[in-house]
Amino acid sequence: MSRRPGDEAAGEVLLNLTTEDGQDLTGYFETPLGGQVSASMTVGAHQQRTQDFDSDGWIDLPSYERFTARPRLFWDGADGSTLYATLGLMTEQREGGTLPGRTVPDGNPFAQTQDTTRLDGGFIAERPVSETMTLNLRGSAMVQNHDHRFGQVIEDDSHESYLLEASLSGDLGTTNWLIGAALQSEDYTSNTFPVFDYTYDVPGLFGQVDHDLNETLSVSLSARLDDHSEFGTQFSPRASILYKPGDWTIRGSYGQGFFAPTPFVEEIEAAGLSRLEPLTELREETAETASLDVGYRRGSIETNVSVFGSNVDGVTELEPFASSPAGLLDRVRLVNADGETQIRGAELLFRYFWNDFKLTGSYLYLDATENNPLGGRKEIELTPKHSAGFVAMWEQHGRGLIGFEAYYTGEQSLYGNPFRTTSEPYWHLGLLGQITIGRASWFINAENLLNVRQTKEDPLVLPMRAPDGQWTTDIWSRNDGFILNGGVRIKF
Repeated sequence: MSRRPGDEAAGEVLLNLTTEDGQDLTGYFETPLGGQVSASMTVGAHQQRTQDFDSDGWIDLPSYERFTARPRLFWDGADGSTLYATLGLMTEQREGGTLPGRTVPDGNPFAQTQDTTRLDGGFIAERPVSETMTLNLRGSAMVQNHDHRFGQVIEDDSHESYLLEASLSGDLGTTNWLIGAALQSEDYTSNTFPVFDYTYDVPGLFGQVDHDLNETLSVSLSARLDDHSEFGTQFSPRASILYKPGDWTIRGSYGQGFFAPTPFVEEIEAAGLSRLEPLTELREETAETASLDVGYRRGSIETNVSVFGSNVDGVTELEPFASSPAGLLDRVRLVNADGETQIRGAELLFRYFWNDFKLTGSYLYLDATENNPLGGRKEIELTPKHSAGFVAMWEQHGRGLIGFEAYYTGEQSLYGNPFRTTSEPYWHLGLLGQITIGRASWFINAENLLNVRQTKEDPLVLPMRAPDGQWTTDIWSRNDGFILNGGVRIKF
């Protein structure tokens, strides 16, 4: 949701400083332009200096300089028509890898830098066409240019995406309906590795029907039909039923969907394309999901229990291989995994309100497994089976707030890590305080009070470069240690 002019103050400026030499300065301004037209502008300047917490020569906290600007335009017509339009600009220079004069284990320096320029725009328009029907239009476009450096390899590329969507919605008594059409396009161009260029054009039709059977029971049916330029016709249905007896809310849902693979799995995003084989014979990922939610709210108590599951077929993953007779694994290919990836889980949420206090507790159990090529199933790496959180907040509107947070992350399976096969569980603790005096709100925030940092347990840099090109292990814990930040927000 974009902040609309008139919701709060006409403008504000926020200054934030951190103990790790980071600075943020953002500003928001709004103004009427006459008639039913108003506008706003958000701008920001952000900076972070490089930090090497364990003095191993590898940058743990990359440096960056980032500038952002986003103007927004709002129009409300006398007949109920509305228009929202926006533009966005972002530039960032980010530097990581080895510090000047330091090297990785092969004796060479390894820079990891990325310069980004991003321009995007979009609009959302609504117009009533009758007492019961509304025409909806929306569109967006994004162009993003990257200049990467991975050691001695320079990768220049651009990403583009476009969306145009039109829909008609209405109601017939206790039934709400929507039908529409959309055209989505994604384009990737690499000046360094053009073999990975791709263009996906996806026209589609979609519809949804929501019907109230009675005062406590309703159903929702939706479907989408896409004609993907690379992976053909795809049908994605979804159904849900909602039952609300008194203070209870019970919802059951089932759906299916697909995902078109690209070269940019997480490891390639981190290491670049230089060690990836050209993509061949990939198929789309398909998934089916189901969930059951039971909620209860009465007075100052709110609680919810969710159980869910999903089966994903054809998950894309990297497969290392040797490109020379020496047998050294120094290349990777992207393949569809055999068998299903299965995720089963349950989540418990509890909230309690008492005067100016709000207490929130949560627990998540997750059983995420994939096919094991050696037989049976194995846990998906970097996925904790147990995690929990607790937040306590005291807040008085217009005066200030005090908050405490505690999050627990359990053990995670690690593959390809030479130092361990299972991560250590850890706690993240934080404190937040804010006081408002006139138009100024002064705040201070202490993150990671226990000073948890992964490099206290094991080195981050690998003894030798991984087949995908990375020089570091996966991040399974905090990587920044204790950080204190504070600043002021001034409204005018």
